[in-house]
Amino acid sequence: MEIGPQLLPRLQLKVTPKQIAANYILQLSSMELQELINEELQENPALEQTESAVCPLCGNQITGAVCLTCFGPTASGATAYDADFEPLEGSSLMLRDQDEDELDPIVRAEAETTLAEYLLWNLRASLPRQLYAIAENLVGNLDESGYLRMSVDEIARSIGADRRDVERALSALQSVEPVGIGARDTRECLLLQLDHLAEEEGLTHPHARAIVADHFKELGERKFGEIASALRISREDVQDALDFIKDNLNPYPAHGFAMGPEGAVGARETALRPDVIIRKNEQDDYEVEVIESRRYTLRVNPLYRELVGKMQALRSAANGEGLQLGDKERQHIREYVTRAKFFIDNINQRRRTIKRITETIVECQREFLDSGIQHLRPLTRAEVGERIGMHESTVSRATAGKFVMLPNREVVAFSMFFTASLGVKDVIKNLIDGEEQRRPLSDREIVERLRDEGIILARRTVAKYRDEMKILPARLRRRA
Repeated sequence: MEIGPQLLPRLQLKVTPKQIAANYILQLSSMELQELINEELQENPALEQTESAVCPLCGNQITGAVCLTCFGPTASGATAYDADFEPLEGSSLMLRDQDEDELDPIVRAEAETTLAEYLLWNLRASLPRQLYAIAENLVGNLDESGYLRMSVDEIARSIGADRRDVERALSALQSVEPVGIGARDTRECLLLQLDHLAEEEGLTHPHARAIVADHFKELGERKFGEIASALRISREDVQDALDFIKDNLNPYPAHGFAMGPEGAVGARETALRPDVIIRKNEQDDYEVEVIESRRYTLRVNPLYRELVGKMQALRSAANGEGLQLGDKERQHIREYVTRAKFFIDNINQRRRTIKRITETIVECQREFLDSGIQHLRPLTRAEVGERIGMHESTVSRATAGKFVMLPNREVVAFSMFFTASLGVKDVIKNLIDGEEQRRPLSDREIVERLRDEGIILARRTVAKYRDEMKILPARLRRRA
């Protein structure tokens, strides 16, 4: 027996550096990709981006200050100001006057105002300077619904202010629209709104304020008999007062102001930037466009490309006269040109991958695109990957954190196509909307109705979906 080295052929799969870089670029969001491109442009002199003004939302080239695709005439002849036209999410506050050709910068600045900034701006106009700090503290303690969850005494102690000054600042805050801001609880919020309706609009109900002020708990528990007996009115009067409250009051006052996706009072509203556009062509078929091809047009710098060509020509010639470059210069040119081509190839591969995945999704979800969310079919990333010969993880990377603009110009996340519960939720909502008001459907009855339509769900799943849609259970939806 001898021990010694021996060479044996063996096949082994290895991930190349290019594949690693391609997978990394594929999973980046639109904003992260922009940052990566900016970094690469700064570090690599051989990489160049062609200069052209494009819209940050849709990627179309613009010649002025405003994108005519997003804020001007549309392909169908409608404008972004039409009542039946649905603008890009986050752009509604920016739309003011359809007669203006360009957006006023003051209007644009107004559109970026947060609820906190709006409230403080109004409070500074109605309060003396010495109460500004108290007002800022009050606004800073508002929750996502617009309620002040701290008492006047707690705020006074926390900032060392006089209780009367805090009450004065709070009174000013509660007088600012949206009405109900700064309330300590839902009852106070509704009372503020009832007083506002009576004083400013002359809209009142004979029993609504008394019911909210003295019998709010019983109203929430649907104890209409107790309320009617205490106020010496009929159950129909109590139901009528409840209908008035539901039609005219908002228990979430902060939701009346455009807010950011985080739901915080201080969050800014931001427009979603679609990565892909799905549109209908003249043949009534769907087309897919990855608009990164508009936003990022990269190429190798012409000077570096010319130097590489000369280096290759001289290498094949008998002598190297005519181009005086040292070894370091030649190495510099080769290294950065190769790096630029490598980067551009990965960007292009990202575009091709996202386009193939989107085209497959369009094939699978065509009924949804044609007829709406009720026709959203259950779809998994594994199924999409199998159809195009990609691994499920690749599909997940390509769609995570990315958005698509539908033919109706609504911008949604790619994840929506893989959320089958959206269509089920819509069916549940339609069942509840069509129920008899005096006999609402229980969760068990909804399960049976869904089963008749071929949708199998457990009762607890229906209850979960109903809670997510903020729909009350049957016993609380029942009228008197």
